[in-house]
Amino acid sequence: MEARVERAVQKRQVLFLCVFLGMSWAGAEPLRYFVAEETERGTFLTNLAKDLGLGVGELRARGTRIVSDQNMQILLLSSLTGDLLLNEKLDREELCGPREPCVLPFQLLLEKPFQIFRAELWVRDINDHAPVFLDREISLKILESTTPGAAFLLESAQDSDVGTNSLSNYTISPNAYFHINVHDSGEGNIYPELVLNQVLDREEIPEFSLTLTALDGGSPPRSGTALVRILVLDVNDNAPDFVRSLYKVQVPENSPVGSMVVSVSARDLDTGSNGEIAYAFSYATERILKTFQINPTSGNLHLKAQLDYEAIQTYTLTIQAKDGGGLSGKCTVVVDVTDINDNRPELLLSSLTSPIAENSPETVVAVFRIRDRDSGNNGKTVCSIQDDLPFILKPSVENFYTLVSEKPLDRERNTEYNITITVTDLGTPRLKTEHNITVLVSDVNDNAPAFTQTSYTLFVRENNSPALPIGSVSATDRDSGTNAQVIYSLLPSQDPHLPLASLVSINADNGHLFALRSLDYEALQAFEFRVGATDRSSPALSSEALVHVLVLDANDNSPFVLYPLQNSSAPCTEPLPRAAEPGYLVTKVVAVDGDSGQNAWLSYQLLKATEPGLFGVWAHNGEVRTARLLSERDAAKQRLVVLVKDNGEPPRSATATLHVLLVDGFSQPYLRLPEAAPDQANLLTVYLVVALASVSSLFLLSVLLFVAVRLCRRSRAAPVGRCSVPEGPFPRHLVDLSGTGTLSQSHQYEVCLTGGSGTNEFKFLKPVIPNLLPQSTGREVEENRPFQNNLGF
Repeated sequence: MEARVERAVQKRQVLFLCVFLGMSWAGAEPLRYFVAEETERGTFLTNLAKDLGLGVGELRARGTRIVSDQNMQILLLSSLTGDLLLNEKLDREELCGPREPCVLPFQLLLEKPFQIFRAELWVRDINDHAPVFLDREISLKILESTTPGAAFLLESAQDSDVGTNSLSNYTISPNAYFHINVHDSGEGNIYPELVLNQVLDREEIPEFSLTLTALDGGSPPRSGTALVRILVLDVNDNAPDFVRSLYKVQVPENSPVGSMVVSVSARDLDTGSNGEIAYAFSYATERILKTFQINPTSGNLHLKAQLDYEAIQTYTLTIQAKDGGGLSGKCTVVVDVTDINDNRPELLLSSLTSPIAENSPETVVAVFRIRDRDSGNNGKTVCSIQDDLPFILKPSVENFYTLVSEKPLDRERNTEYNITITVTDLGTPRLKTEHNITVLVSDVNDNAPAFTQTSYTLFVRENNSPALPIGSVSATDRDSGTNAQVIYSLLPSQDPHLPLASLVSINADNGHLFALRSLDYEALQAFEFRVGATDRSSPALSSEALVHVLVLDANDNSPFVLYPLQNSSAPCTEPLPRAAEPGYLVTKVVAVDGDSGQNAWLSYQLLKATEPGLFGVWAHNGEVRTARLLSERDAAKQRLVVLVKDNGEPPRSATATLHVLLVDGFSQPYLRLPEAAPDQANLLTVYLVVALASVSSLFLLSVLLFVAVRLCRRSRAAPVGRCSVPEGPFPRHLVDLSGTGTLSQSHQYEVCLTGGSGTNEFKFLKPVIPNLLPQSTGREVEENRPFQNNLGF
């Protein structure tokens, strides 16, 4: 790098770098860096980290960037090393024109925290342009009577370079009659004057052709030439003279093209062609020739192009008045361009942070700068945004503003904000600029999933098919992305006896619930459990809901006949007195159904009978009653089949077979039917007896206990034909055979259940309270004889 700098110094066309220490706050001197124009792209300028007293990592962490009004990317900042590099070749003449020095201001913007440093890039001119004459041939007419020492203005050359590289001298080819004097215009420009050395003699030399050379101050110098043709004329002793040597005018920048700026006037005392004056620009720059034009006859100065105050504020023109004899005079016209409010404010966005996380504290969303190319009040601006937004504008130095969130944002309320920044100047009329910024709000996991219901009730019919859905739960999360993705799960059951893992499962993605096995209403009518919904964020948020599962009954159980028992080898036989009246209660079929609801509503009907018209069954309670009076022609043994049917869909049924023995009162002992075979008692018989006894009313049970006590006291003196109660687990019982019970007459009998006979028997004895019997016939007295009613369970 040092060798390269040395070569650059020798050639005087290379990089010259200088860092002026100082930090860039308002009022502080800016950092200054120098570079020669036409320097190669990528040239190292300085290390900003060192200039700012920051580490390279800190410079990168603070989000350092370069901002300039020209909005040109002429500089490049390396975030890795902190080096400031040249991003493109610079042409000083294109960037600054004739202005010297050529200073390109820019700002170093540090975002975290927000800080601005002012800096300047000074572009140094190199001698890359040679002087150029706009006209390659200059014509002069000089009277032969012109006295030596007279000076004649010549057209000046144009050099785009500035400083020492700009136009510095004029020379003319050697001759005895003329030499060149160089004059300074006072504005940094020089112009040549051709000075006569000795008296001319038109008859001797009527014309001169001389070479005018313009030299700049570069090293090595560059030059340009023009041919000067001098015609020697006869005597013209009066030169044109302007009325005023200086004209000053002010012209608004919005003046239309073609409008008159000023009218200059000169007079010549000569007559004829020597008194005819022609007006023209003298040593005018190319920019003046493009902007103004002068009427050569009237001297009226008109606009040739639109003025722009922001580009050039003042024009200085030299106007020459030349007569027909070649004599000339000059005046100066100063045109001051006045500013009008013709430029809208500009918003230069330096940085934009989007999206920003919700719930964040005060956050810098955007950094921008306001620029108005007008001057005065026309260049003063006011910046604002909408009132209904949670953002505020904070002014900073150098017309910088920061857009800051005023409070934490909530993405669930607004996912984005459309912010319109309005910039208005204070000119007349006021001009404004609007710039729209869209700020997105990124999601933070601040919302737990919420179930649509706090509790769910599911109805499942029993005997369902396993692995089929029984319902679903649903939860939503107001967040977005993975923060809103919900995972469903079963929470541990609070009932340790409920095998939840083997009953139901849940789809983790959609919340569908499945029964893992077939449910049985008779075993489990209802159960409940809790489900959880968790999002996929970290840390995750969750919620839970209660699920009630009600098992609906299906008609899957047939009625079961408790009495008379159907699985015993000893059929049930009921005695029926032949004197029974119609409606006499023979017996009652007792059945139960394991289902519930209407599936357990039982109805009874007589399906088969030996004598179809003799008996009837009450549909709702299963009571078997006589339908008519008995006759001698009725068979002594009657077989009835009672159908017990539930109310399910489809209905289920069971049958009960009854044997009815027609007897003449209770005096005849009842003998077992020959087809009844003895069977061993079993434990189920005891359960059925208990079930049958539970159906009886509490009142009947109390009466039986009372009668049993009385009967036991008299049983010690009873004859052999009476009931002997064997030892065993079966207690004595008394059966009330009143008019409202099984028989039509009021009797009380002792009922003994024998344990060693091979069958369980009810034995009916003679009445133990004879005085309670009604008046009877002689046939009825025989009822005092004991008889046995064999009821098989």
